[in-house]
Formats: sequence, C-alpha cells, structure tokens
Amino acid sequence: MTPPQTSPIGTDASGDASAAVSSCPPLIVLTQRADFQRAARGKRVAMAGFVLQMLHRADDTTHIGIGYTCSKKVGNAVARNRAKRRLREIARMVLPQQGLAGHNYVLIGRKSATATIPFTTLVADLEKALGILHGPRK
Repeated sequence: MTPPQTSPIGTDASGDASAAVSSCPPLIVLTQRADFQRAARGKRVAMAGFVLQMLHRADDTTHIGIGYTCSKKVGNAVARNRAKRRLREIARMVLPQQGLAGHNYVLIGRKSATATIPFTTLVADLEKALGILHGPRK
C-alpha cells in the first residue's frame, strides 16, 4: 500500500510553488566584511535583545540582504551560536513580509539578552524595529 500524495511544503493545493513565494523577495546572507561596515554607517535602532542596522542599496533592488553578528561579549562559542540561531530564525520569519527589497539588514546580538529573552518578544521587537527604521507607511 502506498502513502497518499501530498503537496510539497511551500506550495498550494494546485502545486504552484511560485504563487506562495512570489510576493516575498529572497533573503541573501551577507558574508563580506565591507557589507557589514557599510550597514554600520546606515540607520540603526537598539532593542532589548539586539541591535538592528539598515542600509538602502541603490545597486540592486531584487533581494533583501541580511547579516548576523555576535561579539565575544555575548559569551563563549556556544552562547554566540545560540544567539545567532535565534536571530536567524526571527529574520526568516519577519523580514520576507516586512523587510524592503534593496536594503541590507544586520542583526547584532546583545550580551545575555539575545539568548534569554522569550522568542515571541524577539519577534515583536524585530517588527517594531523595522517599523521605526522604515518610518510610517504611506
């Protein structure tokens, strides 16, 4: 007996994967040090669990750039990795809907806060920080 056929994750019942994802620009992870330095010269907002930096890119408006960083002040490697995992997850949840294409965002972990604050609070803080950086929507 074979199992019933199900649609893959991210597709609707008709099997069209592009319809579910077409409205969200893709997230591209920043890896170059120069991208982080340019973002540091842009706008920033500090929240309880992280600092969010944003820089508008004029060269490419098709994707959202996202970078994550935690200094040694956050803790040992285990603590830094835990903090970065949480930052990656909140960015994956919030930025496709509320981030703007053509912008780079950098999330910076905070000492003993990023890993300990409740996850729902981090998500709400990221949404609030994006609202502050983008200004009122028209």
